[in-house]
Amino acid sequence: MNTKEKYDLADMVVAHALKSGADQVAVTISDNRSTEIEIRDQKIDTLKESNRSNLSVDIYTENKYSSHSTNRMKKEELLKFVEEAIAATKYLAPDEFRTLPEPELYYSGGGPELNTMDPKIDSLDARTKIDMANQSLNEAYGEDERIISVSSYYSDSISNMVKVASNGFRGDSGSTGISLAVTVSIKSDTGRPSDYWYENSRFIDRLKKTDIGREALVRALNKMNPKKIASGKYPVVIENRVAMNIAGPIYNSLSGANIHQKQSFLIGKEGKPVTSSILTVYDDPFIPSGSGSRLFDGEGLASVRRSVIEKGILKNYYIDTYYGKKLGMKPTSGSSSNVVFGKGKRSPQEMISSISKGVYITGFIGGNCNLSTGDFSYGIEGFYIENGRIVHPVNEMNITGNMNTLWFSLSELGNDPRENDSIMIPSLMFKDVVLSGI
Repeated sequence: MNTKEKYDLADMVVAHALKSGADQVAVTISDNRSTEIEIRDQKIDTLKESNRSNLSVDIYTENKYSSHSTNRMKKEELLKFVEEAIAATKYLAPDEFRTLPEPELYYSGGGPELNTMDPKIDSLDARTKIDMANQSLNEAYGEDERIISVSSYYSDSISNMVKVASNGFRGDSGSTGISLAVTVSIKSDTGRPSDYWYENSRFIDRLKKTDIGREALVRALNKMNPKKIASGKYPVVIENRVAMNIAGPIYNSLSGANIHQKQSFLIGKEGKPVTSSILTVYDDPFIPSGSGSRLFDGEGLASVRRSVIEKGILKNYYIDTYYGKKLGMKPTSGSSSNVVFGKGKRSPQEMISSISKGVYITGFIGGNCNLSTGDFSYGIEGFYIENGRIVHPVNEMNITGNMNTLWFSLSELGNDPRENDSIMIPSLMFKDVVLSGI
């Protein structure tokens, strides 16, 4: 189904829903084609190709709301589907805050060219995809006698969507993505350490296709024969690849849903310091070919570049229409686009060289954070640092504390954000972090 056909179908569904008793309605029609390949020890373990189409309809009637979806696109079936959806909605409890967005907040056309589609991905055949996965696997397979297993993963996706709302919104978008990953497990005297590496991009020509397996193998070998260290307060550097594990609670505490449900330690903090003054974070939907780039969000709200945290000061929450009405706050967007952290001047290795005794954290294992209070405890793995050098791997340690104090101890940001991720976060250095043995 091409874009015009999607619009025609969405217009028909909207018109029929209004005729059948809906006060407002929004229709989204999407399709996705994807491939997943897993090769384990040079044998294909998984090969999945899927082609999915979906129509979802949001019904608003008599201050009641429901959302329904179907993959059956025949006109007669859709008309009956809509009628049944409206009938079912009328049995629900009313909620005065359930409405479509105000029309003036919608995307209304134009904007920068985001370049989020790569037509070359659609032309790749299965053999080429398998060969790419095999190439990554063979960089590690058989390269060390201590290897237990090597697995490589290839995935791609091609997505297109059209959205129409009864109060004026019309928009469409498309995106592609492709990734390669390798995991390596090895045997040692103290266990079976494993690690991984991955690369991703919107475009096959920009995807880094080499050294993925080699990097995964080196990382696994470096984790052999770990030791615990004495409990205490240490400076730590958290690798960019896993830094979102520690930043995630801040991100989640910014959502309207968590604020309304009192599951946020950042309630009432807008305009106030929430981190060290060295941290600036902004949401930028207009980065060309960015993983999260978009002209409008899932509701149709026009994309806007916004500060999230500016020199440590909280500037904006993520508020959708529903929770905006419940909280008495202006909608910004209920979801992020490209979250861009400011970056520093030094590499992780240079930051490590400045530490007399500390830990370089390269992985998180279990644990949790209480979003209401900010209290957290996570298992970690990584490397002990002494006199600016990595001495030995570390495991069976916990990092504990409270997010409200941890982020004020942020002392430096690295110069190494992963540019192809939708959350572009560099390595982070904190001072006086509590680490304890399990």
